[in-house]
Amino acid sequence: MACPAPWKLECATLTGRTITVFITTARGSAREGVTAPPRSVGQVRSEGDTWDITTSAGSTALFVATARALEAQKPDPLAVDPYAELFCRAVGGRSADVLDGKEPDHPLKTADFGQHFVNFQGARTRYFDEYFRRAADAGVRQVVLLAAGLDSRAYRLDWPAATTIFELDRPQVLDFKREVLTGHGAKPRAERRAIAVDLREDWPQALRDNGFDEAKPSAWIAEGLLIYLPGSAQEQLFIGVDSLAAPGSHVAVEDGVPMDPDDFSDAVEEERAAAAEGDRRLFFRLVYNEQHAPATEWFGKRGWTAVGTPLADYLREVGRPVPGPDSEAGEMIARNTLMSGVKA
Repeated sequence: MACPAPWKLECATLTGRTITVFITTARGSAREGVTAPPRSVGQVRSEGDTWDITTSAGSTALFVATARALEAQKPDPLAVDPYAELFCRAVGGRSADVLDGKEPDHPLKTADFGQHFVNFQGARTRYFDEYFRRAADAGVRQVVLLAAGLDSRAYRLDWPAATTIFELDRPQVLDFKREVLTGHGAKPRAERRAIAVDLREDWPQALRDNGFDEAKPSAWIAEGLLIYLPGSAQEQLFIGVDSLAAPGSHVAVEDGVPMDPDDFSDAVEEERAAAAEGDRRLFFRLVYNEQHAPATEWFGKRGWTAVGTPLADYLREVGRPVPGPDSEAGEMIARNTLMSGVKA
């Protein structure tokens, strides 16, 4: 099917760079689940769009890394990612200044959103770190990071001997991570295979071409990923994982219920209007606000023992406050679920 004719838009990123992006309307929606209205001129994603670590979807990985670095500065961090700070300082600007206390107005410093978002990232990191430890203890020696971004688990977790970690992401993102970590002398604690592939392409074959063995159990993660995929692509991702996972495999997914369509459209428009006034924040125009099906339900119907934990419940479990429903972060926390499962 041919894509609609694109519009061109100049957009400022979190680092102040100006990029040209192309915008199209959506081709369609998922066959089941919740979907948003057709994507509009105010949004900056398109079919086949590209990015690096400071632009479009790539900039969100940097924002999340900044949150992890801030979590690590706490006297009682839920998780410590020592490499997150390296990524922030490699980029510089606000990403580095906020770590030095020079950006009191940074979005991650606000009481209504930023502090809760940092708690969220600390909790999410801890949850998935523990998930990988359980998989390793169960004998899994193949790990797949889907849209790996600035995930540094290959470098900071203690992996058993003979573990291979496959990191899938766009080449620009993988190159940035390699250059930063190599420049600081960091070495992975397992065999790491970086696979430059777009998840809209034939990533299962790319995995096979790089030595992934479908006959052996594997551990998968889709962390902070689904919101950047339309519902139909989420379905294809789940199908790909299920088809490649041998019995005894593990899967972990960060899942979320979409916003009310009208609220989402309002948020997109507000962000677009703010951008016209020079506000560099970029989020709602990057996401699809769609859900093919709850991950717990989808995998549970296909022979996986899948357990979903509402993010709010996990925050309470680890001793972090849950924002109220009227706060800026309240709805984000309430919609989010952390899921893990094992294939029979």
